[in-house]
Amino acid sequence: MIGEKLSEVLVEIENTLWEFEANGGTKPEYTIDGFRAGIKIFMSVLMDRIWELQQDDKIDLQDRLNMANKAGEDVRKLIKIYTDIDTHELYK
Repeated sequence: MIGEKLSEVLVEIENTLWEFEANGGTKPEYTIDGFRAGIKIFMSVLMDRIWELQQDDKIDLQDRLNMANKAGEDVRKLIKIYTDIDTHELYK
């Protein structure tokens, strides 16, 4: 599965970030492409856990779709509030 394949790389990235921050890291200077990639990764892992919850709770299809859409809208809103970046613009 793709999640298993990517998990090792994600843990390596996480460890690198912890090390950077623990050693008095400054602003990391992500490019806009790096920012977009980070959001995509976050959404992918979030949706994986949402899917798991929906399966466990036997949520019907329409509610699953609504829940996924709401999660996406909430993340978009959060990013807009704190960065003034519209995530939809990142893919234009």
